Amino acid sequence: MIDFFVQLGSLIMTPLYYATSFVLLAFHRLFGDIFGPATGLAWVLSIIGLTLVIRAALIPLFVKQIKSSRNMQLIQPKVKELQKKYGHDRERLTQETMKLYKDTGTNPFASCLPILVQMPIFLALFRLIDQAAKNPEVERGFMTVTLNEQFGDAVFLGAKISDTFLSTDDLSVRLLAAVLVIAMTATTFLTQRQLMSKNMPADALTGPYAQQQKMLLYVLPLVFAVGGIAFPIGVLFYWTTSNLWTMCQQFYVIRNNPAPGTPALKAKEERDARKAQRRAERKGVPLEDTKPTTQVQEPPAPPAPPRQQPKKRSRSQRKKKGPAPKPRPESREAGDDPEPGSASA
Repeated sequence: MIDFFVQLGSLIMTPLYYATSFVLLAFHRLFGDIFGPATGLAWVLSIIGLTLVIRAALIPLFVKQIKSSRNMQLIQPKVKELQKKYGHDRERLTQETMKLYKDTGTNPFASCLPILVQMPIFLALFRLIDQAAKNPEVERGFMTVTLNEQFGDAVFLGAKISDTFLSTDDLSVRLLAAVLVIAMTATTFLTQRQLMSKNMPADALTGPYAQQQKMLLYVLPLVFAVGGIAFPIGVLFYWTTSNLWTMCQQFYVIRNNPAPGTPALKAKEERDARKAQRRAERKGVPLEDTKPTTQVQEPPAPPAPPRQQPKKRSRSQRKKKGPAPKPRPESREAGDDPEPGSASA
C-alpha cells in the first residue's frame, strides 16, 4: 500500500518537476549570464521570475475568484433572509442556501482556489531546492547534477537558498530566514485584510461568509508563520513574491472595479468627481456644463375639447329668422326639440 502511494505521488509530481524546472532554468540562463550561473542572486531572481510566470498564468482564476467573492457579498442579504426563514430547519437551510449559490453562479470556496492551485507548484519547488542540497546526484525534471550542486550551494546575503531557520545555527542565516518568514506572514495577512476592509459592504461583514473570511484572515498567516521556519529561503522568496503580486493585483481590481456599497466604491466616486472638477477647470467650463445633458421631452398637449355644435332651432324659430339660442351648459341630444315657449327671449 505504501509503495502504491509513493508511485502515485511520483506520477503526480514528475510533470510538475519538469514544468517548474523548465521555467526556473529559462530565467537562470538569463540571469546567470549577467551575474554568474553559480551566484545566489541569479538563482533568487530565477525563483522570482518563476513566481511571476505562475501568477500571470493564474490571472483567469483570480478573476473568477474576484467575481465569486463579489457575488458572495451581494447575496448576503438573501442569505440572512434564508436564515431567518429556515433557521429552525438546518437541512432545509442548507438546501436553500446551496440553491441560491447555484442560481447566482457563486462558489463559496473560490477564494481558496489560487492557494490550492499553487500548492503543488510550491511543493515541487520545495522538493527541487531541498533535494538539490541533500541529494544533488538525483536528477529531477531538467535539473542536472551540476545544476543541482549550483542550486543547493548558491549563497544569497550570506545564506544558502537551501537553508531553513531550523537547519542552521548561523545567526545571520536565521535572521534572514526570520525576516522572510515575517514578510511572508505579514503580506498574507495584509492581502486578506485589504479585501475585507475595502471591498466588502457592511451587510457582508456579518454572517457565515464573513466568519469564513475572518477565520482565513488569522488562520492562514498563523499556518505560514509556523510552517515557514521549515521552508528553504528560496521557497520563502517564492511565497513572499506571490503575496506581493496578489496585493498589487487586488489593489488594482478594488480601485478600478469596486463592489457596490463598499468603501472602495465611495472612494472611486470621490476620485471621479475630483477628476471631473480638474477637467472642468482646465477647460474653463463650469462643472455643471461638463455633465452630459439630456433633452427632456415636454409632455404632449392634451387633446382639444370637442367643438360644441350650435343647438338646432325649431321651425318657428327659423321662420322668425331670429338668432340661434346660446348653448346651455347641459347639452341636449341632437334630435330633441326645445320645449314650447323656450325660444322667446
